[in-house]
Amino acid sequence: MCGRFTQNYTWAEVHAFLSVLGPPRNLQPHYNIAPTRTIDVIRLNQDGKRELVPMRWGLIPGWWKKSPKEMPATFNARAESVADKPMFRNAFKGRRCIIPASGFYEWTGDKGDKQPHLFTAADGSPILAFAGLWDRWRDPESGDEVLSCTIIVCGASAWMKTYHDRMPVILDAKDFDGWLDGSLGPEALKCASVMAGAGLARDTAGRRRSYSFNARNAKPSVALSQITPLPPPKSPFRPATSSRFHSLYHRADH
Repeated sequence: MCGRFTQNYTWAEVHAFLSVLGPPRNLQPHYNIAPTRTIDVIRLNQDGKRELVPMRWGLIPGWWKKSPKEMPATFNARAESVADKPMFRNAFKGRRCIIPASGFYEWTGDKGDKQPHLFTAADGSPILAFAGLWDRWRDPESGDEVLSCTIIVCGASAWMKTYHDRMPVILDAKDFDGWLDGSLGPEALKCASVMAGAGLARDTAGRRRSYSFNARNAKPSVALSQITPLPPPKSPFRPATSSRFHSLYHRADH
C-alpha cells in the first residue's frame, strides 16, 4: 500500500512536469503526508485543462450517506479491482486525477524495529505522477462540499517486493492525457510488468536526510526513523510505474 508520501516541489516544477495552468502559487512542502490530510491533486477543469486542486486524501464517493469517520480505508484503491468496486467505479469512469509526489515510504523489519525507506525517482526528477481518482461529496449535516481522492496501487515489481508487495501506480508522461481524459483503461495500471525492466536503482550510502514524521508537523525536523507505519486497512479496499526509484536509508541524527 502507500500510506505515507511527500510533496516537496515548486510551482515551476509542477507546472513544467504536468503542464498545470493557473497563476503561480507558493506551494508548501509536506514531508510526511498521512491519510485524511489535504494534498495537491491534478485534474481536468471544465475546459479540459489541467488544474491543481487541494483535496482530502481518502476518497468519499458522492453517494456516501454517513459521516467521513465511518468511511472504510479508501486512501488506496487496488488496480486490479478499481474499475468494478462500488467505492471507486464511478470515479474511475469519469473523475481521474494525477497526484504529484516527491517520494513515498515503506518499512522493513520486525515490529518495534522498523526501518523506513524513502523511494524517489532515480533520475532525479522532483515529481512522480501517481495515478489517482477523485470525487465530490456533500456533507449531509453541514452542506459543505468535500473534494477527495485516492492513490491507485498495484502489485510490486520483483525489486520492490523486498520492501512491500504493493506500490503506487506511477504514470509515464505519455500517458498523462489518456489517464486524465479516461481514454486509457485498466491496462494502464499494470505497473509490475512495466517496472520489471525499468532499471530501478537504490542509494544505500552517503545520502542521509532528516524529515519530520510526526503527522501533526510535517516539516524536515525529526529523523526518518521516528515515523510510524500505518496499520493495514480494515476494509477490502486495501492498498500501489514506469519511473525509476531509489530507496534512501536514514538514521536518527539526534
